[in-house]
Amino acid sequence: MVPSTLALAAVVLALALLLAKPLGLYIANVMEGRPIWALRLGAPLERLVYRLCGTDPNAEMGWKGYAIALIVFNAFGALALYALQRLQLWLPLNPQHFANVSADSSLNTAVSFITNTNWQGYSGESTMSYLTQMAGLAVQNFLSAATGIVVAIVLIRGFARRNATGVGNFWVDMTRVTLYVLLPISAVLALVLVWQGVPQNLSAYKDVTTLERVDYEQPKTDAAGDPVKDAAGNPVLEHASTQTQSLPMGPMASQEIIKELGTNGGGFLNANSAHPFENPTPLSNLLEMVTILLIPVALTYTFGRMVGDTRQGWAILAAMVILFAGEFWIAASNEQAGNPQLATLGVDQAPGPLQPGGNMEGKEARFGIGASALFATITTGTSTGAVNASHDSFTPMGGFVPLFNMMLGEVIFGGVGTGMYSMLIFAVVGVFIAGLMIGRTPEYLGKKIQAFEMKMSAISILVMPLLVLVGTAIAVMLSTGQSAVANPGAHGFSEILYAFTSASNNNGSAFGGLSANVPFYNVALALCMWLGRYWPIVAVLAIAGSLAGKARVPVSSGTMPTHGPTFVFLLIGTVLLVGALTFVPALALGPIVEHLMMWGG
Repeated sequence: MVPSTLALAAVVLALALLLAKPLGLYIANVMEGRPIWALRLGAPLERLVYRLCGTDPNAEMGWKGYAIALIVFNAFGALALYALQRLQLWLPLNPQHFANVSADSSLNTAVSFITNTNWQGYSGESTMSYLTQMAGLAVQNFLSAATGIVVAIVLIRGFARRNATGVGNFWVDMTRVTLYVLLPISAVLALVLVWQGVPQNLSAYKDVTTLERVDYEQPKTDAAGDPVKDAAGNPVLEHASTQTQSLPMGPMASQEIIKELGTNGGGFLNANSAHPFENPTPLSNLLEMVTILLIPVALTYTFGRMVGDTRQGWAILAAMVILFAGEFWIAASNEQAGNPQLATLGVDQAPGPLQPGGNMEGKEARFGIGASALFATITTGTSTGAVNASHDSFTPMGGFVPLFNMMLGEVIFGGVGTGMYSMLIFAVVGVFIAGLMIGRTPEYLGKKIQAFEMKMSAISILVMPLLVLVGTAIAVMLSTGQSAVANPGAHGFSEILYAFTSASNNNGSAFGGLSANVPFYNVALALCMWLGRYWPIVAVLAIAGSLAGKARVPVSSGTMPTHGPTFVFLLIGTVLLVGALTFVPALALGPIVEHLMMWGG
């Protein structure tokens, strides 16, 4: 791996780790209601919100009440976003006069954005009005991110509290996360993106004449929008040319920053963070990568602070960093090596190095291979789904990394909140296994891990593999699922597997090459996104309620330490074991066999 790639990864990780303690401490103080300057300054606005909503901020909720409030709130958000898309032609702030979005695409997008998935089967700059982008998509970027954070906070409270009947107040938690964490950070960083050249306006699109005519080949599609294929199953290409380019405008910077900060990932533009309007410079690229990691990394310190032992948070963070380093090394080294079938021949006609310069296909020249591999590893390890390169154009093992990141449950830092509570669930499973091995009732942070916690943990962990594997199997069996695939063979299977993995894990990134904006995929993926989000959340809240009601067991000589190297590697082993046992057979049919085919010629 080239030194510049390692240096970039080190800088990104160092910046995120340096900010972990101050931001994590700030989040802990906000969620515990400590009298810090931010809460004093925002107290009048906070009280106004509670009065308008008719909420008693001092009323505690049990886990069931908290779960009902969360699901109902998000369901209303989905209905509002669905209505905005279906009516946008007749609503204001639509200077391009975009038509109303189809019912199945509107359903998919509404579920996608409320679940923090941000899967986009449409092209944003040619589909969504400014009102839909701002009042619909951007608003849900804030609220879905806040939802993930508050669930993590509730689980942390479960470990921290003793003999408690309540786990917090959903409305208070949502208000404080949005008002004191997400909004102020987004406002500051959005201005930095504007400084770097990201548009922030309400202007109509600008049509410009290019200096030269552009000739290109594009896949031919039929009346239904599906790719036309030849007898061998390869896409049929047709010639096209143009000398006019339409430059999209709009409020991009404000949506761009919350898509990264909230690990949402849904871009204003179809090319997402590969577009020079969303991500114009190396500095903006660095900022976006650090911003994605900011809250997931900080929540590890929040966890340690709230349970009264910061070593616990550092142990969780250490496991995340080790997993991240391994995944990044695989992605970057394979992309830098390139395709052996494109190896050069030396003067003596002996095989030279692999693909000269590495695999630059599908990558932006202004970022290069290292930054693209790093961005892909970060965005799929954090449930973000934003992309600055085409994952479909990665080498088989380079594409394996983002896919496997998601299959691990996106616990390598994870989405805002979701990574933290998912990793804690793996910690519960790990200490349960360790406890059985030494013949002792498992404990974690002084709380006994019993049958109920393990049942809920199993539900939380296994729902995602169930959705991924069953959904993929159905898609490859049905002609409507196969017809949307542009590439035959192992790579086409990987595209379908990637789509269901991305949806069920609420990531939102796409492999590409799959025409997913069709009724079958819109409905199937929407179902996966909904169940993949709220089924685990309910299980996590149930665990939090159970733990909060328990007394803390005193530390004894038989208590397993959960802050040292042994626990860190136990946690890593648990994560990898679950991922490997569940998904290796499916991966063997996709990226692994494609990798062997590439090296076999």
